[in-house]
Amino acid sequence: MNDETIDQARAAELRGKLAEELTAAGYLKSALVEAAFRTVPRHAFVPADTPLEVTYQADSAVVTKRDERGIAVSSVSAAYIQVAMIEQAELKPGMSVLEIGSGGYNAALLAEVVGPDGQVISVDIDPEATDRATALLDATGYGERVTVITADAEHEVSGFGPFDAIIVTVGAWDLSPAWRHQLAADGRLVVPLRMNGVSRSIAFRRVNDHLVSTSAVVCGFVPMQGVGEHIDREFRLPDAHGRHVTLRFDAGAPDSPALLDGVLASERSEVWSGVTIEHGVSFADLHLWLASFLPGFCKLAADEGTELALERRTWFPFAGVRGDSFAYLSVRPALEGAGVEFGARAYGPHGQEAAIAIVEQLQAWDRHARRGPAPTFAYWPTGSHPDLDEGTAVQEKKHGLVTISWPMAG
Repeated sequence: MNDETIDQARAAELRGKLAEELTAAGYLKSALVEAAFRTVPRHAFVPADTPLEVTYQADSAVVTKRDERGIAVSSVSAAYIQVAMIEQAELKPGMSVLEIGSGGYNAALLAEVVGPDGQVISVDIDPEATDRATALLDATGYGERVTVITADAEHEVSGFGPFDAIIVTVGAWDLSPAWRHQLAADGRLVVPLRMNGVSRSIAFRRVNDHLVSTSAVVCGFVPMQGVGEHIDREFRLPDAHGRHVTLRFDAGAPDSPALLDGVLASERSEVWSGVTIEHGVSFADLHLWLASFLPGFCKLAADEGTELALERRTWFPFAGVRGDSFAYLSVRPALEGAGVEFGARAYGPHGQEAAIAIVEQLQAWDRHARRGPAPTFAYWPTGSHPDLDEGTAVQEKKHGLVTISWPMAG
């Protein structure tokens, strides 16, 4: 056997093992999607120098393009989220699908799932992405089964639709009205929706004048470009050595950021919650809870060399601002070394109050949401009439409202 044959055999072996792993983890659920995953050669859609072991890892995205700052703007998403989103769409043979964000591989999976009688339209704003996707789809035999279009999918795709499913493969801050207009009455819209900086891949269906979720999966995606792009506000806080801690606001940034000038020179305070968790147990919904209910919520990043960077293993990138102070989610060893306790560390004249605000939300999450059903989501277009029950958080978007309902909150 030559090297190419050996690589193909190795790729097929790794793909089969990954399919088993994704099935065991609950991401691959249907025989239809599993068959597509086992068929399409994922390695044919990533850069040629990507090791097969990286290509066929469950949670590894492979970057295909970076901007002038080195930030990823296009990638082949992690395998787990690709199959999870296709499962969320509830596709059947013969269906029509719109994919927003073109890489080639995901479109090939969709083509396998909907079969020869189905239709797959893949749209991307970047001509380099669509050229690359077209070439790779042609090379792998899917060129005639996928229509690739260069356009800003914030607008309706002329000449196509309505679609049984729309799958958005880039991070979206809002839902374009065009997506709702192009969605069939009983269709599914699957979108990685950013809610105050925290993302979930949410499958929506239409109910009267709004959309309600049918499932949600933790995810992360490169952000939307074009008309649907959303720019976060950033506050860069310098330390004594000219390095920075950055607070990034998806929404609700303070009106007076100057109040935080010099805040890192203050004495740090901390408050602990008594809420513990064992190592290896997911607490992703805690991040969403904080994004839902913590006043002044933001994302936190620290330059190398800052005090925070030196303690990176003891905190998570979620913070809350309170006037001239801020606090951030922290942990310390607990459960005799088998877990950690959640708390908050803070800087500023009112750092103690900022830390207490986080701790109060940690304790509320522990009481009301940690062991209960997962939250559900709804999207209410401008002009619709949202139902706002107790325990429902509301986030304003350009074209409507997102509601996050925590069943056991109170």
